[in-house]
Amino acid sequence: MAQDDPPDDLQADLLRRGLMAPSGKFQPLLGGRTNRVWKLVGSGPDRVLKLYQRAVPNPLFGNDPALETLCLNALATTGLCPKFRASGQIPNADWVLYEHTVGQTWARDTGAVAGLLGKLHKLTPPLALPNGCNGSADLEVATHRILSLCQSDERVRLKNLRPSDTIPPTQATCLIHGDPVAGNILVNGPSLVLIDWQCPAFGDPAEDLALFLSPAMMQVYRGVPLDPNETHAFLAAYPDQQTTARYEALRPWFAWRMAAYCLWRAENGSAEYSHGLSLERDLLEAG
Repeated sequence: MAQDDPPDDLQADLLRRGLMAPSGKFQPLLGGRTNRVWKLVGSGPDRVLKLYQRAVPNPLFGNDPALETLCLNALATTGLCPKFRASGQIPNADWVLYEHTVGQTWARDTGAVAGLLGKLHKLTPPLALPNGCNGSADLEVATHRILSLCQSDERVRLKNLRPSDTIPPTQATCLIHGDPVAGNILVNGPSLVLIDWQCPAFGDPAEDLALFLSPAMMQVYRGVPLDPNETHAFLAAYPDQQTTARYEALRPWFAWRMAAYCLWRAENGSAEYSHGLSLERDLLEAG
């Protein structure tokens, strides 16, 4: 076994279940920031193997293999996600296997992403999912929880940037991806596919809009935030203008929570989030 290959007991499980051939090979994929991911080749159609890491819990983005399995199965006929093949466990770890999606990580055409998320948000599959943040009170609780995990003086500065408007919860909740950042959208011509379904929820669709449009998340995953024209194109293309209006009203709250998250990530060794913190904080300080 090569040093970067999946653990021996995981490979043995795949072989025993007929999910890979003895001649199958693994190629590490570099996109995952939380879990270990490989492309399995030489065993029929290329597939992706994800091994979930049980590290320090993330205060914003969950990492639940059961939820990913649930969504991949429920959305199998929609074209919104990869095709599920199998899941299982080895000692101290869970894994999921799904078909490899040909494509490039999203980098341009925000209108296409607006259409993708609009299609997702029209779905109401009967899934047992956690509730997402809904309204400014939920976002305030979530932000204070993240800031309580931070240690630097910056957390005091962020606490003082708390938005003032009160936005009530919406009744128009739906299935949301929970992490639709640029790195989790694959593009193949006109087709877009969402990957990494480990933190879905039933919640406010404005949450997905905020995560995609977040300057910090764009900086981390695309290398540059959206410009005003790209943001405008996204909001104009999203099919429900009530949701886009709600996003605009909640935008300071989403920015406040994201700034807290970037601080937590930066304090825990992810230096690339320091720039994201500055971007979100600048939005808040600009009013």
